[in-house]
Amino acid sequence: MRHFYFNLSISATDYLRYYQGAANTVIVHTHNGLKLSLPAASLRQFVTHSGIVGQFRITVDAQQRLVALERVPPSS
Repeated sequence: MRHFYFNLSISATDYLRYYQGAANTVIVHTHNGLKLSLPAASLRQFVTHSGIVGQFRITVDAQQRLVALERVPPSS
């Protein structure tokens, strides 16, 4: 299993486009410079009235499939 960390800030209005199906994926840049494509639906659990804001950790398996996505406390 591999872990990648990234920060995300998507307004509620912008995420609404994903929710409505206008876009299916979200592209993020990890802290170590990789670009990852995530299914927009995987972020739904983190949506608040403000949108989605925070630092996240994604875990993928050997075939690069999403295993887990979680919000983590900001690193100091």
